[in-house]
Amino acid sequence: MGYWGYYVVGRSERPLAELDTLAGAEGMSLLTTADGGWQVWEYQNDPDPAGSGDVGSMNALARETGAPALFGYVMNSDCVVVEAAAPESGGWTTCLARGAMAGHLGATEDGLTVEDYFLEPRDAAGRAVAWAAEAGHSVAPEWVLEVLATEPDPSAPLAENLLFRLLDRLGVVPL
Repeated sequence: MGYWGYYVVGRSERPLAELDTLAGAEGMSLLTTADGGWQVWEYQNDPDPAGSGDVGSMNALARETGAPALFGYVMNSDCVVVEAAAPESGGWTTCLARGAMAGHLGATEDGLTVEDYFLEPRDAAGRAVAWAAEAGHSVAPEWVLEVLATEPDPSAPLAENLLFRLLDRLGVVPL
């Protein structure tokens, strides 16, 4: 079984785990920090909702820190739900490893697909560039699009690697 859990990304002078917004995510652990006050925290999360706490809202985290925030929810190391928000440019949601995400969603009762739940890669790249600009980073849309449209390498199919490549391309946490 692969990894299930959140990566919480934000910028703050205080540890993110101490913020009111993330109070329900007990047991978060600091994974890494980067220049400019960026922090990446890990919150392992059992796929059974009864066995896990609430990680909170990335919109609320962006408001509380006054800076862009991003959550990456990794599902069995197959795919990642990316939720991001910034105080000025607002929130957006997409996913990494769209093919695997389609498999996780399966056939919904109302016939909804990955495209109904998540921004298409090109649209998400535009939102990601605006998010990065609000964070003070100038990024190339095509670099972000390349990550958003990529499926994990079959020889090392860890979708979390795509998330960290995205964070690198956004100028937040270098690889």
